[in-house]
Amino acid sequence: MRHIIFTVMLAIGVGCITPPAHAQSDDERYTIMRPEKPEPKYEPWLAPKYKSPRGTPQHVVIPQPSSVPQVRPAVPPPLYVPQSGQLLPNLPSVSGSGPRGAETSQDRAVRCAHQAGVYGAAAGDRNAYVGSCINQ
Repeated sequence: MRHIIFTVMLAIGVGCITPPAHAQSDDERYTIMRPEKPEPKYEPWLAPKYKSPRGTPQHVVIPQPSSVPQVRPAVPPPLYVPQSGQLLPNLPSVSGSGPRGAETSQDRAVRCAHQAGVYGAAAGDRNAYVGSCINQ
């Protein structure tokens, strides 16, 4: 009996404390039906135009880029191949990755391996050709 009285009292107490439920208004339910907000007058992907801090009519002066002289790498002299007795010309190298376009040892190794493939059988032993070309 005590449990029933306690349960009834608890239900009455909870009912008095909780506020009554109310239905949602149309403004709360249909948020997708609201009119769109007007778009901003500025374009957000562009940087804002320069404004002088004091309102003076001065403009930003952008300096002209200075031109860097292009250094042409010198073509190494022809390479003598002992197996065939021929002089094979060195191919011109592309601008190197060193300072001011200088050819580095890695650039030279790539150029020599490429030349060995270009000349094929005329280069003789491929490994000997690449080695003598790199050490030139």
